[in-house]
Amino acid sequence: MDGVIVLDKPAGISSARAVSMVKRLLPRSAGRRPKIGHAGTLDPFATGVLLLLIGRATKSCERLMDQPKTYETTIKLGATTETDDPESPEIMTQSASIPSIGDVRPVLHSFVGAIEQRPPQYSAIKIGGRRACDRVRDGQSVDLKPRTIQIYAIDVIDFAYPFLKLKIDCGRGTYIRAIARDLGEQLAVGGYLTQLRRTRIGEFSIDGAVRIDQLTPENLGSYLRAV
Repeated sequence: MDGVIVLDKPAGISSARAVSMVKRLLPRSAGRRPKIGHAGTLDPFATGVLLLLIGRATKSCERLMDQPKTYETTIKLGATTETDDPESPEIMTQSASIPSIGDVRPVLHSFVGAIEQRPPQYSAIKIGGRRACDRVRDGQSVDLKPRTIQIYAIDVIDFAYPFLKLKIDCGRGTYIRAIARDLGEQLAVGGYLTQLRRTRIGEFSIDGAVRIDQLTPENLGSYLRAV
């Protein structure tokens, strides 16, 4: 059994948990199940396309992670959180004025292209063998250097302050949480993600994705796609 399953990951579980749930459905051969992994982690609160790689498809992990990605996200302006997402308490910020869409668009435009982005402190980037987020939770300070990432396009879907809904096309290593953080900082109102949904990785779209509750040991093979 070799190939990719395009999973529509639900909110509330980690990517590793999603892999574990599907692994139990794989058939055993000589007492062992095929290898399974994923390409491109989604945070527990996020939903959408998660590529599950099975068997020989696990060798395509790096190539698939290099593919362009599309996200739909909702940013709440006028507030921040420690983690830049809904997984920590909201902190309201004071602002002299509410930004208009005319204020928002130029800032978003400045994020398009090859840009330097500082990863969130609560990230899985390893420092001295430990994840940055684990060090921060232990009370340590971390210094994450900006990295060059590629943003292909940012389109405004809707704006009704304080909520801004965007479609973002980007390359590998982009933190959508960091876009929310940096947008809020530049508008002097603060900002964080309230929702994140990945709708595409390369040729694999949410339109062809399957939910975990739709998978069974009997039908799993029918959802395998070649890479």
